[in-house]
Amino acid sequence: MNIAGIDLSLGVEEEYQIINPKTRDLDSYVRQCLDEGGQFTPENSLRPELMQSQIEAGSSVCSNVREIRSEIIRMRGVVQKLAGEYGMTIASAGTHPFADWSKQTFTAGERYARFLHDMAGVANQMLTFGLHVHIGFGQDRKNRDLMIEIGSQLRYFLPHILAISTSSPFWKGRNTGLKSYRSVIMEMMPRTGIPSSFHSFSEYQAFVDLLGQVGSLAETNGHPDATMIWWDLRFNPKFDTLEIRISDACTLVDEAVCVVAMVQVIVVRLLKLYRRNQSWRSYRRHHIVENKWRAMRYGIEDKLIDFGKKTLVSAQELMTSGMEKDLENAAELGSLKDVGYIETILKNGTSADRQLAEYKRAKNDGADDKEAFQAVVDHLCRETVLGV
Repeated sequence: MNIAGIDLSLGVEEEYQIINPKTRDLDSYVRQCLDEGGQFTPENSLRPELMQSQIEAGSSVCSNVREIRSEIIRMRGVVQKLAGEYGMTIASAGTHPFADWSKQTFTAGERYARFLHDMAGVANQMLTFGLHVHIGFGQDRKNRDLMIEIGSQLRYFLPHILAISTSSPFWKGRNTGLKSYRSVIMEMMPRTGIPSSFHSFSEYQAFVDLLGQVGSLAETNGHPDATMIWWDLRFNPKFDTLEIRISDACTLVDEAVCVVAMVQVIVVRLLKLYRRNQSWRSYRRHHIVENKWRAMRYGIEDKLIDFGKKTLVSAQELMTSGMEKDLENAAELGSLKDVGYIETILKNGTSADRQLAEYKRAKNDGADDKEAFQAVVDHLCRETVLGV
């Protein structure tokens, strides 16, 4: 869709867990799947990740949310079929409920070897799974400044996006008390979390060049590899997109589609302000970080900070304020039902809430801890392919 002279495109990447259905634990099986099952990877959309128990699928370039839904269903179907060929299944959630990161097998390759060296002991714990949303601003390189400007404004909404996607309450067989423990693990690394704002693409590029000059970023084709920057929102040089990385991996297809639709409609809101020579109020990084913590801790169950009112308000209230305008934009974009699904999430809870409820149900039925966590994994596996 063309907004303010910009042809917006969409893309999505999902990271899946490879599950052994007998043990319900993660299984390091991705290399066998990809090496022997290439016929099941249309458009080469499947890629290994750091751990051999992870697999990432990427969509084709989409023009609307309807196409994104089709791509997510296609990707999950492809990966589930491929895993099934080897007696495995898949799950989509920010963390596995009880897997032990110290028992995982790493993926071979120069990039991962560099990562393991640079991150030392921190790298071993990166057993996390996310949903990455890509927004393209067209082929005109002059739009990069606009992409940076919109991205700086979009930072304010990142905690809201995280709150509705939370799916990682458990870590190594314990209830962490957080709805997104994945976010804690991710922020153990440098160049993660909420980014600072940049005023232009050249200012951002100067930062990347500096990191390359001092050796913090490896070089690819003679240029610093900016994909080694893992902020919650970043410019992706590989796809020339604005990439929103804050979301936990969503369990239900409807949840993943809702996150993409919400990102798109917020970007459209900001572009329409830009067309009127207006902008969203800019907030300092430390303000947004405070709200991110609340989203990590409570998801949608508690309150977030309304910085304009300088008070705490319920997550539901904050995320639905101004919703009428977003719904108008969603109707224009053809994503009204997908954006409206946020009301279902706010009413019924996120994947994290459902996992906690499943664990409690199993315990109440007499299960021990191991059996209860296995029940959570079974629940995740069912929901991941629901409708697929």
